[in-house]
Amino acid sequence: MGRPPGGRGPGGRSPQGARDARAGGMSARGGPVLVTGGAGFIGCNIADRLACDGHEVIVFDALTREGVAQNLAWLKARHGAKIVHLGADTRDGRAVDEAVREAQAVFHMAAQVAVTTSLADPVEDFQINVQGALNVLEAVRRKGARTPVIFASTNKVYGDLSDVPLELSGDAYRPVDAALRVRGVGEHRPLDFHTPYGCSKGAADQYVLDYSRSFGVPTCVMRMSCIYGPRQMGTEDQGWVAHFLIRALEGQPISIYGDGRQVRDILNVADAVEAYMAAWRRIDAVSGRAFNLGGGPNNAVSLMQLLGYIEELTHRKVELAFAGWRAGDQRYYVSDPSLARRELALAEPLEWRTGVAQLAQWLTAERGPKGVRRQRAEALS
Repeated sequence: MGRPPGGRGPGGRSPQGARDARAGGMSARGGPVLVTGGAGFIGCNIADRLACDGHEVIVFDALTREGVAQNLAWLKARHGAKIVHLGADTRDGRAVDEAVREAQAVFHMAAQVAVTTSLADPVEDFQINVQGALNVLEAVRRKGARTPVIFASTNKVYGDLSDVPLELSGDAYRPVDAALRVRGVGEHRPLDFHTPYGCSKGAADQYVLDYSRSFGVPTCVMRMSCIYGPRQMGTEDQGWVAHFLIRALEGQPISIYGDGRQVRDILNVADAVEAYMAAWRRIDAVSGRAFNLGGGPNNAVSLMQLLGYIEELTHRKVELAFAGWRAGDQRYYVSDPSLARRELALAEPLEWRTGVAQLAQWLTAERGPKGVRRQRAEALS
């Protein structure tokens, strides 16, 4: 989804993208762009792309998660004064109002991102994911300037898909329905929130769409599958592609919840960023709509299949420890990305093996030859 045919113009933008940008009011002189959670994995990649395109970027991030301070430092080193950090939480309505006041667009990426954390503290999960999103929407509504809001949602809004008949094919589940295998899960799939995380992200997803209907705020929702790539500091609870690679590079065992045959479509972060940029460029055409954003059937892979490829890349046998299924886990989720590709004029995404190999190279360079993050080693010296 990140390499439109016909080449790119200045700033990495395709000629069609440049025309869309003019039509949608995108301008490096139109005020800063706000990225909530802008030091997080996807947020910092969006911020980087915006700064490369000439925009001033407000990185709204409380820097509470591991690794995000390094991402902010990386952004500042690359872009200098184009990156303005606002150290605040989206639950702080006044801080959100201040950040939104001058913004020409908002990419709302800030969130509580783990199902496990939501089960441990559902109230905080609600406050961050629902109240935080509502604070952003209300700040934009009160501003009254039709500021676009592009929101990071999740495939978890579709529930655990337990009604979809599955069969085993080697080390992977697949739908019995051949048509579903070919196309993936489309936006017509009924919403079915499971776990506090699914409920909070799903509620925010619906608020974002309704603010377009009820108040005329130009909004767009991206229901993401599994995104991976550089700047991802994966953990056991979130960012599993990077987490598996990190553990393998460190020679550490990997915990598998379930049987490892669960399948996801994985998408390189550069392709995800291109989709977000296209949503802004075309906001007049796509306002009030939700898109499934993932690698699609051609980039569907089970945990066991990914681990097998990681062993090839690292030339190491990975030690596995199996545990029970986690709440709300989907044995099979693969996006049907055809609507997003058509409406946002996106190209085919990077093939997953190539992307995972690139991530392994980045992690090796970032963490040093022994696989240990350089910042951590320096702190202990």
